[in-house]
Amino acid sequence: MQVKTHIKKGDTVKVIAGDAKGQQGKVLVVDRSKMRAIVEGINLVSKHAKPSNANPQGGIIKQESSIHISNLMLMVGNTATKVGRKKNSEGKLVRYAKKSGEVIK
Repeated sequence: MQVKTHIKKGDTVKVIAGDAKGQQGKVLVVDRSKMRAIVEGINLVSKHAKPSNANPQGGIIKQESSIHISNLMLMVGNTATKVGRKKNSEGKLVRYAKKSGEVIK
């Protein structure tokens, strides 16, 4: 089951809970079925890679791991804000920042 989320690919988010609390980054991938997102530079894990043509050395690689969407908050400008939905003048559903009332593109 896929649920609508308050975060989309390309958004800038702030981590509000967990080991990376307070860090900010850009959303790379959103998995709506698992309610998780991968954020650039956040929640890094070490992965052991076998040598291959793409990576002839092999070794330990640091890469981003997913983080639950409930631990992320959207950044609008320099402030973290909750996200609401409302219909605009054309009748299309748009996201808006609850703190400022600004429509999020």
